[in-house]
Amino acid sequence: MRALTISAHGGLEQLELRENLAVPALGAPGDVRIRVITGALNHLDLFMVGGLPGIGITPPWILGADAAGVVDAVGDAVQGLAPGDPVVINPGISCRTCEYCREGDHPLCIRFGILGEHRSGTFAEYVVVPATNVRRFDPARASWEQAAAFPLATLTAWRMVVNRARVVAGDQVLIWGIGGGVAQAALQIAKARGARVWVTSGSDEKLRLARALGADGTLNHREVDVAREVRGQTGKKGVDVVIDDVGRETWAKSLGALGRRGRLVTCGATSGPMVETDVRRLFWNQWTIMGSTMGNDDEFEAIVAELRAGRLLPAVDAVFPLAEGRAAFARMAAGEQFGKIVLRIGEP
Repeated sequence: MRALTISAHGGLEQLELRENLAVPALGAPGDVRIRVITGALNHLDLFMVGGLPGIGITPPWILGADAAGVVDAVGDAVQGLAPGDPVVINPGISCRTCEYCREGDHPLCIRFGILGEHRSGTFAEYVVVPATNVRRFDPARASWEQAAAFPLATLTAWRMVVNRARVVAGDQVLIWGIGGGVAQAALQIAKARGARVWVTSGSDEKLRLARALGADGTLNHREVDVAREVRGQTGKKGVDVVIDDVGRETWAKSLGALGRRGRLVTCGATSGPMVETDVRRLFWNQWTIMGSTMGNDDEFEAIVAELRAGRLLPAVDAVFPLAEGRAAFARMAAGEQFGKIVLRIGEP
């Protein structure tokens, strides 16, 4: 089996395509083995190469959280899936027995793990996951590249927009960094719910492409003061919701753009984890600040229903063969992409 791996943390030079790795065996009666067709990069994969605090690896460590493929084998307890089925994978693995899982909110599971971070990943010709993490899709409605690019970003955005911020028709929403997969999924979801959506980027070309995706307002955050511009164009009211996965660089500007009783939802900290908040403005404006992480089974089922219907399809920026995985990672590291970067790993 071929796989894109690392044996130590560091720079992109640590990425290595390995051959002749053992094909993983089914580990439990509820497991499914998938022959991977496509995998998609996330910033998580870059973080894993560089090293995350408290996260160790056993070399050779297979990277990757997102994938689409064909069911290759199923455990004795698996129902509703059969060899040959085209499927997508929910990369969040949960125990389904702890109190958080019993409450139906397993993204907060105390034994929570993500493919490619806590257990072997998807950038390989085969991967084994619990059947509860697998859903069929229709390749006639979404390409293999779109299917691989769909789960993690769309699930994260769905939870942020629908179940955390509870965006409704008429809301004004600000989304940072529209070149990324979560931001683009959030844009599509918010528009489908009737919101007016502002997006930012440091690239005028990305802003042009965002308008084609439905963005109502676009702001080049390298050229304008986003908070001042948003308030100026909303009659000083500000927006109802801010979607922020950037962290330190954008935090103060996010709050500056947020109107009274506004909701800020964050799912990441790509620019750094430590932020400052003037608590006086927090209580005076009655803001709600929320964290959000991936999604539960009901939310995954909801987004896969959209995928099966041919909706919320992600923009695919570029497709690389697995052997050129380092070039794919370099493109993401440079922030050049608009949409998802996909690895072609096998054939249907």
